Amino acid sequence: MTHDVGFSKIPRMSCNGNKSAGVDLSKRSFLQVISSSLVAKLVPGALHASPAAKGNRPDRRLIVVVPGGVRRQETFSETGKKNIPHLYQNLLPSSVFYANVRNDGVTSHFNSISSIVTGNWQRVDDWGMQPPTTPTLFEYARKQLGLDPGEVWLISSNKVVTEQIGVSSATAYGPSYRANVVFPKQLLVAAVEEAIGKGRQQNMADRSKVQEEIEAVLRSSNYEGLGWNIIGERQSGEMLAPVENAIQQFVRSNAPATGDQLTYFVTLEIMRKYAPSILFVNFSDIEAAHFGSYSMHVAGIRNTDRLIYELWQQTQLNDEYRGNTLMVILPEFGRDPDGSNTNGFLNHRSNDDTCRRVWIMCLGQPLSRPQVIDRPVRQVDVCPSLAVWMGCRATESAGATLAELRG
Repeated sequence: MTHDVGFSKIPRMSCNGNKSAGVDLSKRSFLQVISSSLVAKLVPGALHASPAAKGNRPDRRLIVVVPGGVRRQETFSETGKKNIPHLYQNLLPSSVFYANVRNDGVTSHFNSISSIVTGNWQRVDDWGMQPPTTPTLFEYARKQLGLDPGEVWLISSNKVVTEQIGVSSATAYGPSYRANVVFPKQLLVAAVEEAIGKGRQQNMADRSKVQEEIEAVLRSSNYEGLGWNIIGERQSGEMLAPVENAIQQFVRSNAPATGDQLTYFVTLEIMRKYAPSILFVNFSDIEAAHFGSYSMHVAGIRNTDRLIYELWQQTQLNDEYRGNTLMVILPEFGRDPDGSNTNGFLNHRSNDDTCRRVWIMCLGQPLSRPQVIDRPVRQVDVCPSLAVWMGCRATESAGATLAELRG
């Protein structure tokens, strides 16, 4: 059995990574405050409570992390492993790693994520204007396990993922069983777009005016304009003041921060406040590749590697997640090969292995022993496998169940 990175010689696990490397702490503080305030302000009143009693929810927790599109050559290869030090050195040694995974569907963001969450190759609108046509993992779990609305969340940085991802058009399921869907990055993006659209682009050069623009979005009652879809009634402005204080800190800092960093902090706040049974996180810093900058693409990979590692560490610190959580990490797809007529790493449209071949990393004490699985696996196998792991069945999925994840 031959593997790209010599998996038979897995490195020893190290847990002394520098979590703050390359990230401005003042900006991280801002993002933490705004994330906490946003969760408190925008989630429905019905969810403003401690996690449900154990008897009313599964004992297991599931976190799925999908970080956009990455090729083998920038990740699990001899030349690429330097871009993923945490995945390769800290997490791989204790994981069940599927090394030969295929995306045989439409390699667009919305369709790929839809295929992952339904267990069927989806061919709907690439820009998220149509829901998946078969039930999602969220719907299976909520209907069969009787999960409350606050038990299932999807949090995404990607602008082409829409609220349609949280529920299918399947008549036996539908809105009564959908997931909460949140796009943290859109809060800041919306402020910039609104300023430009109303001819106030000069405000973007004045940091105090930037503060006013963001606060205007926060005061708006139309949070659906951010693409969010949260079950229940919206909250009043009771948490507005802490958010405004955080924005002021943000405006005074010149350090850069990414949309994924904000998505990460919102994810942590939802974990701390509600400890949902199913949490699906979609990062997109990697998609800077579409701007044509290879260095930005690689920086996105490295930032995603750090965020995934920190998220896993948080599961070990949170009593609701420690010892009972399965965390599954898989790219949506690869990217096109260098020298192709589709512009190489910029896109993900080719039928080559560099675009269709991906991997899956699974972490958690409930798993069988750490191992590398080389047999062919399909992305559509993920949904039925995770459903079984959670104690339900993906009855309309075309995928197979992965024996290693049966727990």
